[in-house]
Amino acid sequence: MPAKKTALQQHALAVVKELKKLYPEHVIPLHHGNAWQLLCAVILSAQCTDAHVNTITPHLFKKYPTVHHLAAADIKEVESIIHSAGFYHSKALSLIESSKRLCEVFGGEVPQNMDDLLSLRGVARKTANVMLGDYFKKPAGIVVDTHVKRLAFRLELTRQTDPVKVEKDLTKIIPYEYWGWIAIALILHGRQVCNARKPECSRCSMSGLCPKNGVKTSA
Repeated sequence: MPAKKTALQQHALAVVKELKKLYPEHVIPLHHGNAWQLLCAVILSAQCTDAHVNTITPHLFKKYPTVHHLAAADIKEVESIIHSAGFYHSKALSLIESSKRLCEVFGGEVPQNMDDLLSLRGVARKTANVMLGDYFKKPAGIVVDTHVKRLAFRLELTRQTDPVKVEKDLTKIIPYEYWGWIAIALILHGRQVCNARKPECSRCSMSGLCPKNGVKTSA
């Protein structure tokens, strides 16, 4: 007999159900043609919008069409291409060094486990979760960016603000089959409706689940 779900688990499932109505598809907003290109795009996306990254990567991948090309790239040339993404010194080094390691250690392929992904320069847990959950469909956790953190806190799915602790809380109450999709859904809702400065509660279909409207949870 399955264990009875807690009030918080029931609340989380209700959130999932409503988000599924709004954002049923699992669409990765960063343009890519393979795992390596997505990895590069995610590295570039730190402190930069996905839309802007999508204007940079076509030029980057035209100049360096494979991981082997980027591994052998001149850092100044890479910096000139990605300059507008911000933090371009660090990001260029991460792109080149991670590509080198992929070639030298992983046969030019992006690894499909957390520890190996974290061994790549410029790859932290958030990036690794994107690769595992969004691309390989083998989630080892839930991506937590500023939108996910904000909405999870507002919806009282967690009382934590540290991304690692938020992820831990979310993985306890959200069924595994939704781990890869849930972050994209929360990110889209955070951008389109529940924004940071002025959430548009009057047009939010999640309002019936939101503690701002008196909904009780047990987070």
